Amino acid sequence: MKAWLTALFAIITRENLRFVRQRGRFLAALVRPLVWLIVFAAGFRAALGVSIIPPYQTYITYEVYILPGLCGMIQLFNGMQSSLSLVYDQEMGSMRLLLTSPLPRWWLLFSKLLAGVIVSIVQVMVFLGIAALTGIDLPPLGYLTVLPALLVSGLMLGAFGLVISSTIRQLENFAGVMNFVIFPMFFLSSALYPLWKMAESSSLLRDICALNPFTHAVELIRFALYGELNLEALAWVCGCFAVFMLAAVWGYDPARAMLRARGR
Repeated sequence: MKAWLTALFAIITRENLRFVRQRGRFLAALVRPLVWLIVFAAGFRAALGVSIIPPYQTYITYEVYILPGLCGMIQLFNGMQSSLSLVYDQEMGSMRLLLTSPLPRWWLLFSKLLAGVIVSIVQVMVFLGIAALTGIDLPPLGYLTVLPALLVSGLMLGAFGLVISSTIRQLENFAGVMNFVIFPMFFLSSALYPLWKMAESSSLLRDICALNPFTHAVELIRFALYGELNLEALAWVCGCFAVFMLAAVWGYDPARAMLRARGR
């Protein structure tokens, strides 16, 4: 058990030091959602002539509605960036060295995943603090109740990034894959508009959004910000995390990597 905790602490420390040294990564994580929060929300109101939408039982401003989706965006991009570092580690050989250690492969991958989630939670909380300064009011307790939701959703999105990175062999191919995955996941979700609004346009798109794991991550965060638990979203997120984690453990099998190398 001591060796397991030592590995966990070492991986988390390494990821945090890398994050501290990459200041541009932190600024990008804040600027991207802030642009959407300020510019996109204003453009949406100007184009449609509305300032409030009824997602559940109450009316809220559009900025408040998209706030959970932007939190999910931060975690989604962070999960992909953490996976990008894994692709780099694979090219340098350090990832193969890590996975051949005596510790279980799933624990090493989970440690890497948890390290990235801690970074993403820090980014989200700073973003929520800046959003509060712009006049977006949330229940004070919501800043605490959202933490478990951010942890679970971050693990699921990070595990999804692990699955993608396990299929990439060259660093230059990862950027294209990121765009191909991130933007469909973000736009085909409830991050920018509720599912009932999507159903008015297309029932097929609404069903696609309902099956999107990112939708349920956003809904879990949305309810948690108001001190509520969305059990359906929690079940979806936990189930997807289990599937993605199993796929990542299988994808990062060193024996399979050696067989592929011999085949080439």
